[in-house]
Amino acid sequence: MALIKSITVTKIEDRPEDAWFDISLRKLREGEARIYRVKDELTGDWLFKVCSDVEIGRYMVKALKCPPGKLFSQLEGATMLFQKSEITGMLYDVISSSYVDDEGRVRRDVISEMEKIDPVITANFAVKPYEEVTGKTSIGKRWVTLSKEGDEKAMIKLFIIERAWPLSPVSLDLKKKAHHLLKIIKELEKAKLEEVYSEASARLGFNVEEVDRLISILKSEGRLKPLAEGYVKSLKL
Repeated sequence: MALIKSITVTKIEDRPEDAWFDISLRKLREGEARIYRVKDELTGDWLFKVCSDVEIGRYMVKALKCPPGKLFSQLEGATMLFQKSEITGMLYDVISSSYVDDEGRVRRDVISEMEKIDPVITANFAVKPYEEVTGKTSIGKRWVTLSKEGDEKAMIKLFIIERAWPLSPVSLDLKKKAHHLLKIIKELEKAKLEEVYSEASARLGFNVEEVDRLISILKSEGRLKPLAEGYVKSLKL
């Protein structure tokens, strides 16, 4: 799916020697780390740290900075672990998905049914049963992704898809439509609404009501700049 291309990952710092606290091991670990800036057309701007623990063969992806908002802010400091699998050169991640409980707190569910896995994951990553990849059995851990060892950008994208996208206030379908509409607005630069309506209708088949709704979503996310009445302009994020 082309939607994954909306996530741009750029390395901004190498740290040949660094340290971090591994929560699952409850130990301070040392090794290499890298800092990445992420621009996601669907959720906003992120900053990640990826720590590689060569000694035991695991990578930890940690969100250092998240987009604003009461939901995304709860992911600040959250981590995702990638470990060596039984397949040489491949790391696995237990597939999970974020959700919001009745008190507005962000929680995480391990995905136990193949049908509930985000289709963006199955279209872009190998998905295997936990037992097949690890050689172990575990209650509740059913499905994992596989990514190449060292492909830290892929690991970060999985974090965004599993942890951030489920928290978006709009559906996956609307996310796609908003993404396509934003591209049109960017091409038009300072655009008259009439032009946006015309292009969205001709290229995407959107009617005026759909465009107005999508523009409202993009404004709420801070992706469109308020201009004189009848005009819209995208912001460079």
